Amino acid sequence: MNRIDEERGVLVDLGRDRPQVAPQARNVSPIVPRGSIAGRAVVAVVAIMTFLASLTSGAVLLISASAAEWQSEVASEITVQVRAVSGRDIARDVEVVAEVMRAQPGIVEVRPFTKSESEKLLEPWLGAGLSLDDLPVPRVVVARLTPGTTLDLAGLRQRIAQAAPSATLDDHRAWIERMRSMTGATVVAGIAVLGLMILATVISVSFATRGAMAANRPIVEVLHFVGAGDRYIASHFLRHFLRLGLQGGVIGYGLAVLVFGFSESVTGWFSGTPVGDQFAALLGTFSLQPSGYLVLAVQALLIAAVTGWSSRRTLFATLQEID
Repeated sequence: MNRIDEERGVLVDLGRDRPQVAPQARNVSPIVPRGSIAGRAVVAVVAIMTFLASLTSGAVLLISASAAEWQSEVASEITVQVRAVSGRDIARDVEVVAEVMRAQPGIVEVRPFTKSESEKLLEPWLGAGLSLDDLPVPRVVVARLTPGTTLDLAGLRQRIAQAAPSATLDDHRAWIERMRSMTGATVVAGIAVLGLMILATVISVSFATRGAMAANRPIVEVLHFVGAGDRYIASHFLRHFLRLGLQGGVIGYGLAVLVFGFSESVTGWFSGTPVGDQFAALLGTFSLQPSGYLVLAVQALLIAAVTGWSSRRTLFATLQEID
């Protein structure tokens, strides 16, 4: 026996036509092959599901945060629209309405819009470059409230109507309610999509587990023959699929983090452009808070746990069929 043989260990002669195998290599092969096609498919499925679930949850978090910011900004303002009426000086009515609002407790800032500023508000609907001199364009007065202030809107409406009969007050309550309804519907839709993704993951893992059990059925029968219990056999399969679930979850989570980070960079590049401004108006800065990334990480771990749970459930059902 030479030095090389000593380093490799004692070899067992299995016959003239069989290769020689080291004794310590006889039991290193796991019951479930780690690099099998089914294993790689499970990793891919879990990674895709985690990625899509992370995108869905991230979008829901972004929309919820933006909606909360919109509602906070809109709720902190009230608007008075003064229409032009024949026989009355609209500029005078605007000044009187502004004075009435300044005298209201809880209002910290009152800003009457000029004629040109009021006309500029119509540009998104009428376009730019139009002459509105012959049109009775209403004037707008915007008031900012102290945070947490509850105004006597009925009394304020009455005083404004007495000062300028053509003025109407809007506290944006209807718009806020519509925004809340839209945000709630978005959250419900996101939860429904996440539920469907988790269900698809459970189904995929169940089929993969049954396939692995079918492929290794002779090994399972031999283990049963030598006295191995269902728990011993199931533990090997469970560790295998839990490892696959963790791998897929980490891959999907990492891809989602890259997408959100790249999107935040792209938003910064287009900042100040019309497209960037519209995007910022819809989803804010398109950047998740650290708590958002933590939620996505917990979600990835949850999907990995669902993978392990579904494989365990399928394992014992399949073992009972083999028995």
